[in-house]
Amino acid sequence: MPKMKTHRTSAKRFKITGSGKVSRRQANRHHGNERMSEKRLRRLKGDELVSKADEKRVKRMLGI
Repeated sequence: MPKMKTHRTSAKRFKITGSGKVSRRQANRHHGNERMSEKRLRRLKGDELVSKADEKRVKRMLGI
């Protein structure tokens, strides 16, 4: 059976945590930020975990 290839754009977007969960960046932080409130920008600052419903699909794209 051939090796599974990594979906390269997914590999750039997702990271695996030490406990095996998948983390992602938050959306709406790229442009148009001057019209957003500081509170909203602070809330969008950190990484977020991928939902349980999508975690299996993302791990398959990463070749895990």
